[in-house]
Order: sequence, then C-alpha cells, then structure tokens
Amino acid sequence: MNLAQKSATLLCLFLPPLQGAEEEKPVTFSKDVAPIIFENCTTCHRPGQIGPFALTDYKTVKRRAKQIVEVTEDRTMPPWHADPGDVKFSNDRSLSPEQIKLLADWVTAGRPEGDPAETPPLPEFHEDWQIGKPDQIATMTEPFTVPAEGRDIYRNFVIPLNLEKDTWVEAVEFLPGAPEVVHHILYFLDTKGKAREYDARDKRPGFGMNRSNADFRYIGGWDVGTQPTELPHGLRWFIPKGADLVVQIHYHPNGKEMTDQSSVGFHYSDKPTARPWTIVQVPPHFGILQGIDIKAGEKEHLEKATFVLPEDCEAFAVNAHAHYLAKRMELTATLPDGKSMRLLRTSRWDFRWQEDYAFEKPIKLPAGTRLDMLISYDNSASNPNNPTNPPKDVRWGPATTDEMGSITLATMFDTREQKEATHEALRIFLVNQFIDRLMEGNFNGLGGRNAKLVDGQKKLKLLDWNKDSKLSPGERALAIPAIRNSDFMKNFSPIGFE
Repeated sequence: MNLAQKSATLLCLFLPPLQGAEEEKPVTFSKDVAPIIFENCTTCHRPGQIGPFALTDYKTVKRRAKQIVEVTEDRTMPPWHADPGDVKFSNDRSLSPEQIKLLADWVTAGRPEGDPAETPPLPEFHEDWQIGKPDQIATMTEPFTVPAEGRDIYRNFVIPLNLEKDTWVEAVEFLPGAPEVVHHILYFLDTKGKAREYDARDKRPGFGMNRSNADFRYIGGWDVGTQPTELPHGLRWFIPKGADLVVQIHYHPNGKEMTDQSSVGFHYSDKPTARPWTIVQVPPHFGILQGIDIKAGEKEHLEKATFVLPEDCEAFAVNAHAHYLAKRMELTATLPDGKSMRLLRTSRWDFRWQEDYAFEKPIKLPAGTRLDMLISYDNSASNPNNPTNPPKDVRWGPATTDEMGSITLATMFDTREQKEATHEALRIFLVNQFIDRLMEGNFNGLGGRNAKLVDGQKKLKLLDWNKDSKLSPGERALAIPAIRNSDFMKNFSPIGFE
C-alpha cells in the first residue's frame, strides 16, 4: 500500500460519512404511505361513504396497494380533472409526482408496515355536516323512493324556509339522504308559491320536470365531488323573507331500491355581500340553445361558444358540466391586450365526478375580454362511457342519455350596474342563439318543432331581405328587440346571484 492509499484509509476511519452517503431508510406504510392515504383517499374510502372499499388502516391499504399505484399513476385517483395550466387552484386535490412515486416505491419494497407507533391517527371526519352545524337545516318534507332499476329520475321538492326577514347566506351544504343514488342537485328559490301549487297537484312527493323552473331563482347546486366551502371574499347569497327552497334532484338507480330524504344546510350571516357577484355560463343554460346534435358514431364532435365580457370583473372559480359523451372541455380568456390564459381544461371529463375549481387568487378580466368555450364529445362505440350501445344520435336534453354542456365562471364586480350590464349581455347572447336556431330550422333544445316556433321562423325570414338564409347585423338589429321581450325568452333569463 502506497502513501496515498494509507492516507485515504485513515480519512475513512476518522472522518464522518459524506452527506447522502448513508443508506436510505425503506419506505413504510406507517411513516410514508399512511399520511398520503389518510389525507387524500380516506375521506371517501371509509364505511358509509361513496368509495367502494375502505382505506383506513395498514391491512386495507396493503390489500389494494397495486390498484392504488395504478390509479394514482394514471391520475384516475384522487379525482381531480383540471389539467395543469395557466392558473392555480386553491382546492387542488391531485397528488404530486413525489407522492405518486413514494406509493410505487412502497409496493416495490414489498409493502412493509414499519413501526405501527409511527402511523398517524385517522383525520377527524364529520359524518354529517362537513363545515359545521348549519344555522338552519331544510329537509325534504317527505321521503322519496328511488326504484332499483329504470331510467334516471329528475324530481323537484319544495321545502318551506319560513324566514321572517330577508337573510344573507355565507355557506350552503347539501347532505344526501341516499348518497348511493343521488347524482347531483340544483337549488332554486320560489317567492311566488308556484312550487307549492305544482307539488299539491302531483300525487307523489315533489313534482316532475314537466313544470318549468323559469319562475324560480337559481342559487347553485351540488355534484358528487363538490367540496363544501363557504363563499370566499365576503360574498353572500340573498334569500328574501317568505321564500321557499326548491331542490331539483337527479337520481340514478343503482340496482337496489333506496329511500331518499335529503337536507340542505344554511349558514347565515349578519353582513350583506361585500360585492355584487354572479356566474357567467358559456353558453348560458347549459347550452340549451346551442343546437347540439351529435350523430351516432361521431368520434370528435366539437361545440364552441364565445362571450365577450362587457364590464370589468374578477373571476374566482370555474366549473364545467356535460353528460357521458363529453371528453374534453376548455375555457380560454383572451384579454383586450391580446394576452390569453386558459382558465380551465379537463382532458378527461368524468360525468360521475364533478368539481368546483377555486382560483388561488382572483383573476382580473377587463371589459372586452373574450371567453372561448370548447367541448369535445365522443359518440362512438369506442367510448367506454357511451350510455347507448350501439350509439344513437344525441341532442340536447336533461336525461343522462341526452347531452348538454357549458363552462361556468363565478365573477364579482365593483358595482351592481356592472353586474346588470353583464346579465343584459347574456340575454342578448341567448337572443342571438335563438335567432340562429330558428333561421337554421334547428329546434334542438326548444322542445321540438311546434306552431309558435314555425311562425317565429317565418317572421324572421321576412327580415332576410337579401335571401341568404342569414340575418346580417342590420337585419338582426330589427329582430333582437322583439325576441328579447318575447314570452319565450322569459324562460331563459340569465342565472344571477346577489
């Protein structure tokens, strides 16, 4: 051994090992995996919740370990369908690449438990209300039986709130009575007693979809996947005294007869809303006047819509809605200076799990900002989510075997005038869509061809002076006021919050 080798040997004996050279500790359930599972999976995967099996301890997680790795690596789980993009979301539930790798490394290492004493306790789960006991709980006055089999059911239930004064609400939470069959709900307020009349005429609890909700004021909804939170930025809902709550519930039979008696919890506030606010749906009313017509076998059917914001606003959340055929949904904002940002993109839409995506910070959108919506539908036999086999032509409709589609942006304003101007712009958007449908003879979403619509079509065509089967801006300007104030458009007033 030469002098250099002897010196190196002495250094190895007396100097501490270099940082990072020590042997890595094996990945264990107790120390590494349990925190990921308990935080991101156990909320749904526990007894009585929507997860099909429990993930509450070492044994249950070990049994599903390979499956967990598969569904986290392809990002099927945890459910989060917003693609990474230009904006960040405050409620992002997706796992980081490091967390996904850690789960895979654990399986490769043989799924060791580690020291049970290091296993963190399960989070404290609320079995009923997730954001605390509500100030008022509004429960369906009668239970409703959902049959084991059959078509999806849409049913409206009126619940008297008995409020003796105008009230501001800072949070609303839905508690399904039979979560196995409740897919989503919409909330409305009725101040005219119409819902009670409809309910009294129907022999079964509630009333069906043959009654219009145009007389009611929409105030929001809930889908499987919605995370209950209170309104941000000091915003509030307004509920006038004497208003009844109307809950429209979509039931999806699952093979077993179930009885539902769902509840809605209201958290009241002694302060009014900090700012006027509303939602901007592109296109409005879930695309009812979009003229959706998807042919059987069509693999890539695109629906597009554009709305230009007439006033400055700040967007604070976004969500999307369609049915089983949708596969990709996008909303892009192009500012007046030409800069564009993608507010939402879901490249793997899933009707079974829908989400409200809350922006980490409000996004300023100046007047003149163009909102471009795109939805791609797949009506081919190769689409595993296609509810019909073989595929059939699909048009707009409320049933899950129909289609619809829109992306909704929650926005707040500095003044009520800005909000009202935005609502008026949305009304004109709907009027123009109605004109387009009549000129094309496309009555999809309009309840089908009838004498009134045909008569309206004839009158519009009289304005087509150059006979090009379109209405020029000048010709259209004559049509807009009449249609804007027609009885038909009263059923399609913009959805607004305050």
